[in-house]
Amino acid sequence: MSNFLPFNTTMIRNLFTPLPPEQVRDDTPGFLAVLQGSSLILLAGSPQALLQDGSLPAGIVPDQEPLKIGLWQGKPLRAVRIAANITLPAEYEAVPFQGPDTGLDNTLATIAGRAAQILHWERRSRFCSHCGGELARIPDGWGKRCPSCGDEHYPHIHPCIIVLVRRGAELLLIRNAAWSPGRFSLVAGFVDFGESLEECVQREVREEAGIEVTNIRYVGSQCWPFPSQEMIGFLADYAGGEVRPDGVEVVEAGWFSEDALPASPGGGRSISRWIMDIYGKSGAGRTVITTSSSEAQGTM
Repeated sequence: MSNFLPFNTTMIRNLFTPLPPEQVRDDTPGFLAVLQGSSLILLAGSPQALLQDGSLPAGIVPDQEPLKIGLWQGKPLRAVRIAANITLPAEYEAVPFQGPDTGLDNTLATIAGRAAQILHWERRSRFCSHCGGELARIPDGWGKRCPSCGDEHYPHIHPCIIVLVRRGAELLLIRNAAWSPGRFSLVAGFVDFGESLEECVQREVREEAGIEVTNIRYVGSQCWPFPSQEMIGFLADYAGGEVRPDGVEVVEAGWFSEDALPASPGGGRSISRWIMDIYGKSGAGRTVITTSSSEAQGTM
């Protein structure tokens, strides 16, 4: 199930209880998720990677006061970000939680992603986008209200589709202009105004690869906190047209044999790799939800 992908809550449900700041006690010591860029700060060389327990390491000055985001192993967890130019004490290291080269296990990568997503929302929600007034938190949640005009604001989660397109035993893969040569992945993109998810699948495939698809069906989803996407995964079948990359966002696109797939960004942590691993073989019997029915078809 896609619930168990990294960055989804299920990955840390036995360790983490999400709570808004006012529901976490102030007078209780606890853990810190210290972020520097897309890295989590940990003790260097520790045989078991652990969150910082207690206060910030000496000499590290945060961008702002640590923010309470819930309980980790029953103790308060606070998230804090430090500047990229801060030199860490010798006994600490910055371990990436994004990208294929991360050394973090899925549990710590997931809580680091949650902390990063919350801190991103906090930075982007200081002021009302309607009148410019300073926002105040709505009790017992992450939403905020403007005392000046009354507008309410809630965390911005951006829906994106990602789709595996099949033509017989071949899969459609694309290379984004920002990726290094030889690295390919699935077609993906943000949902636009007025679109259903299925319409977004059709448009993104048409725009990025120049072909048409049919038989679109949902397979799973993943929180992608870089900074705040929800990746919604689909399968689709080729319906016509010649592959033609747009030349701007996508510089290469083509059909690849399911038995000879190239390297994919995101490593094993991304829903793109999960979809290819689970659904990339012809006749793979998996539960999917079709666009015409909410009933599962097939068996897991």
